[in-house]
Amino acid sequence: MSSNSGGLDSRVRIGHVHLKVSNLDRSLQFYCSILGFELQQKFGTQAAFISAGGYHHHIGLNTWESLGGLPPPSGRTGLYHVAILYPTRATLGSAVRRVLDAGHELEGAADHGVSEAIYLRDPDQNGLELYRDRPEPEWPRDEMGKLAMYTRPLDLAGLLAPA
Repeated sequence: MSSNSGGLDSRVRIGHVHLKVSNLDRSLQFYCSILGFELQQKFGTQAAFISAGGYHHHIGLNTWESLGGLPPPSGRTGLYHVAILYPTRATLGSAVRRVLDAGHELEGAADHGVSEAIYLRDPDQNGLELYRDRPEPEWPRDEMGKLAMYTRPLDLAGLLAPA
């Protein structure tokens, strides 16, 4: 394993994720109508690119190898989840409210100290995390000043109250 003596540039980000889905229209219904992403471009019944705020795409959806397919069985390697970062607690609460109002079940909710996170599955059983980061000065630290994340129950009712 080689290393860059200067480390990875702090501006590096994960740019987008591309998901194999079994039914493009069903996935667009979920990601656009429920989560609120905007359709940027659609290629017939095979692929679509969606985003927030007009970006070319944050999520690509395609049926190229998966039309009518089944989710991978549990206990296999692969993507654990895609994390969607919301800018505020209010926008996260609104997104979770829309998910619940649409009849989708949550798999979990956690306070990680640095963030508040909701876990669920999309229609193709891809794992999703909807979350918001706390401001860095609020992140938990140990006595040496190192990050000390944790997993505790999330006050879901408090998150949803303003929504």
